[in-house]
Amino acid sequence: MQATKILKDEHRLIERVLVALQTASNRISQGAEISPIFFINAALFIKNFADECHHGKEEGVLFAAMSESGIRTEGGPIGVLLSEHEQARAFTKEMMDAAQKWEAGDSSMRTVVANNALGYISLLRVHIHKEDNILFPMADRLIPPAQQIKVNSDFERIGLAEADAGVLEKYTALAEMLENDSIK
Repeated sequence: MQATKILKDEHRLIERVLVALQTASNRISQGAEISPIFFINAALFIKNFADECHHGKEEGVLFAAMSESGIRTEGGPIGVLLSEHEQARAFTKEMMDAAQKWEAGDSSMRTVVANNALGYISLLRVHIHKEDNILFPMADRLIPPAQQIKVNSDFERIGLAEADAGVLEKYTALAEMLENDSIK
């Protein structure tokens, strides 16, 4: 199904940011100087791309179609992944809040920032693996063909709106900037 391919491709972009976050967080633990702005920008990428764009498509289109196809939400794989989305949002909010305090002069927030970044990274790596290897193949198998056409159509509509707004280009550029800034 085209929709799951799009989501997998978005995972690859998100993973690039995870690597940059890991590098920057490791540098903090080694005492290196790194700007809190790096983590603010990473949190903005996560909030605006990983959560709103990517998770928005999963939650608003794919998970809904899976649920309509009889895949349980409560106590099932969708419920687990939705819970992980909420955990990811909490890590991101805490990272952003701490990075803003650090930027305002509270250097004790460096550790809070790194800990939340590392928590997010750990969660997302497992989460992405579950979606790519379990949930998306399940969706491809269990969503009836007529409904798959609708899911793909919804993704195409969303993709056109995102393309008009330059979403992929903007967040690819931000990912590249984060990759470069994580090693400076």
